[in-house]
Amino acid sequence: MQYSPLTLAFLGDSVYEQLVREDIVLKANTAVSRLHAASTKKVCAVFQSKAYDVILPHLDEDETSVLKRGRNATGCSAPKSASIIDYRRATAVECLFGFLHLTGRRERIEELMKIILSETKEDD
Repeated sequence: MQYSPLTLAFLGDSVYEQLVREDIVLKANTAVSRLHAASTKKVCAVFQSKAYDVILPHLDEDETSVLKRGRNATGCSAPKSASIIDYRRATAVECLFGFLHLTGRRERIEELMKIILSETKEDD
C-alpha cells in the first residue's frame, strides 16, 4: 500500500482531530464554542509541530520513515498563522496518523496521542 504523504496527511488530519475532540469532550462537557476553541489550539500547525518533537523519540524505524516522508512532502503552502517549517512538521504528524490508521494500528495511534497530549502544552 503506497500512498503519497499528502494523501496520508489528508486522512491523518481527521484521525488526529477526532482524537483531540474526544479528549476534550471527555475532560469537559461544556459549551460547543469552548470545545471548539480548545480543539483549535491542539490541531493547529504550531501545536502539531511541537508534537513532532515529542513523538519522534518514541517512533520505530518505519514510523520515523513515514514521518520524514510527510515532512518532506511538497505541494503544500503554509497558512499565515504558521511558518513553513511548522506546517511541514504538522503535515508529517498527520501523515503518520494516516499511515497508522490505514494499517489498522489504532492502539499505536492512541498511544502516540496520549504522549502528545501529556507532553505538549499549547503555551510552550
